[in-house]
Amino acid sequence: MRTSDRSFTVGLLPQFDASPTPYHAAATVASTLINAGFQEIPESGAFSAVAGSFVVRRGGSLVAWSTSAETTSTTGFRIVGAHTDSPNLRVKPQPDTAAAGWRQLGVEVYGGALLNSWLDRDLGLAGRVVVRAGASARTLLFADRRPILRVPQLAIHLDREVSERGLLLNRQTHMVPVWGVGDSSSTFVDYLADAVDVAAGDVLSWDAMAFDVAPACIAGLDDDFLVSGRIDNLLSCFVAADALIAAGASGPNVPMICLFDHEEVGSVSASGAAGPLLESTVARIGGALGGGVGELARAASSSVVVSADGAHATHPNYVDRHEKDHLIAVNGGPVLKTNANQRYATDAESAAEFRLACEDADVPLQEFVSRTDLACGSTIGPLTAGRMGISVVDVGCPQLAMHSAREMAGSDDPEWFRDALRAFLVR
Repeated sequence: MRTSDRSFTVGLLPQFDASPTPYHAAATVASTLINAGFQEIPESGAFSAVAGSFVVRRGGSLVAWSTSAETTSTTGFRIVGAHTDSPNLRVKPQPDTAAAGWRQLGVEVYGGALLNSWLDRDLGLAGRVVVRAGASARTLLFADRRPILRVPQLAIHLDREVSERGLLLNRQTHMVPVWGVGDSSSTFVDYLADAVDVAAGDVLSWDAMAFDVAPACIAGLDDDFLVSGRIDNLLSCFVAADALIAAGASGPNVPMICLFDHEEVGSVSASGAAGPLLESTVARIGGALGGGVGELARAASSSVVVSADGAHATHPNYVDRHEKDHLIAVNGGPVLKTNANQRYATDAESAAEFRLACEDADVPLQEFVSRTDLACGSTIGPLTAGRMGISVVDVGCPQLAMHSAREMAGSDDPEWFRDALRAFLVR
């Protein structure tokens, strides 16, 4: 089995740093693809029957694909799906608040965040701002990478029992960050206006969120680890984009990636996996090639989706929380995820498809199931299978500290995962 030199993983570090929000992640991936020759099409634009490589964005989501001169309306798809969002702290609509002389910012916890991981960290702010543009509106991205927010933990002197009973955090009262002291006439809207260089009166609305400003890095005594915020699931997004570029349009199917928003909160949105984004894009591609409902069904019958999302590596301090016959190692290769209760969409046929892709790429493969007496997380996989009627396999890179403000994975695994996904896309 060949090894990785980790240069591919090192090359991903700037992409993590450039993507503090789903909107930035979609922009980062779009830029990578456009630099590789993909053409971005507005959703309102017409899809072309001419062969080529294309990108469509919707907020924090993105779909990209390549077609060849041989592509027809009944050609199957090989799709890699992932998600751009991660659990974090999101700014409320009326966020200006204060207590005991501290200026604070009202936030709402998004998704299943490990709350303790957000304590005592240097936090920046990023997101999108919708501003007035005459009688209309336009959307601007911003990212303030200064350490302007902190959620300070209560000193142990005032909580002597914390070590025995554990840290108990209330989402409403204990997670409110501080960002100043004393009185101020400046508001959060004033801050946003400065961030995007408009008048405060022109700020109409926002989707803003906190992020850990520490940069992504390679860590460990022998550089074994990738450490960053939002590894779940930006790692899959960046790897999928690179695999799509490497795949070109050389295979018998249409290679595609679909990066959804809102997976961490159930995917029910216009840009989530439970929405129509993937289905409508596939239908529009088929329509541009002259197909209708019948041709779309024929294409779906020969299509396969890889649901690419982080997998649980076996934690050395909590080995008992893992299925003893399915231990997972970082730097052991991608992970095939199975759950009999359909929390993952993998079945025997879709598992075989990915296993063959790993063999084609000479990549090691691991297999994960949860302990039967512990609840299993889920992914976009079951939602995509149910909505599209397409075979789906759930896979991902192993990691620790999933849903922490700062997560860790292996530094060998991204390259292996990239190669496996490329092999899948061209099968």
